[in-house]
Amino acid sequence: MTWRERVRESANLMPVLALIALVFAALLFGWATATECAAWGVMGSLAIAWWGGFLSWDSFWASVMGSMRINCMILLILAGASFMSTSMGYTGIPAALAAWVDSLKLSPYVLIAALTAMYIVLGTALDGISMIVLTTAVVIPMIKQAGFDPVWFGIFLVLVVEMAEVSPPVGFNLFVLQTMSGKDSNTVALAALPFFFLLVAAVAIITIFPEIVMLLPELAFPDTPVRR
Repeated sequence: MTWRERVRESANLMPVLALIALVFAALLFGWATATECAAWGVMGSLAIAWWGGFLSWDSFWASVMGSMRINCMILLILAGASFMSTSMGYTGIPAALAAWVDSLKLSPYVLIAALTAMYIVLGTALDGISMIVLTTAVVIPMIKQAGFDPVWFGIFLVLVVEMAEVSPPVGFNLFVLQTMSGKDSNTVALAALPFFFLLVAAVAIITIFPEIVMLLPELAFPDTPVRR
């Protein structure tokens, strides 16, 4: 395709981009909660499909059944991860690992690098919520002591956890992608590698330039200045 054809075809993405902007706006301005925004996304997707002439009973039923199969598969994987996280919680390995990092008394930037490596290791065995629940009680105090803003750390934690979930070769989400795509694990891991490095770059950028993260909270809560 020529660049002119690419630009012309890219115009078809405008309704999807508008839907993404609407969902973000609803969440940012408090029009809807995060769960309600998911419902907004579903209704918007159905409206776009109807507007484009692709919505029929057969396509609607196929999408419902496809979503059901994928959700059942993901829930089974999460059930297995729940057993694993419970076992890890009893052994105390995540908390011990976080306490060990704290005992090293690292400088702020080295601490961030050590926490990133720690979460990547945990991402080979645990889902994101379990990683956060099992480690934040130890990690939050050391983050505050190092002088990082808790709001900034929340964004950092989300990025690092998602990075850990797609870290080749055994990131948690890679098993989901392998089942959905039907490809072997090596193919999925290789395909996920660029996205893993993009997340690494994103973590590095927000660590060096934290004002990028703090811009939206300051706009959303102008009367409550956040500390950089």
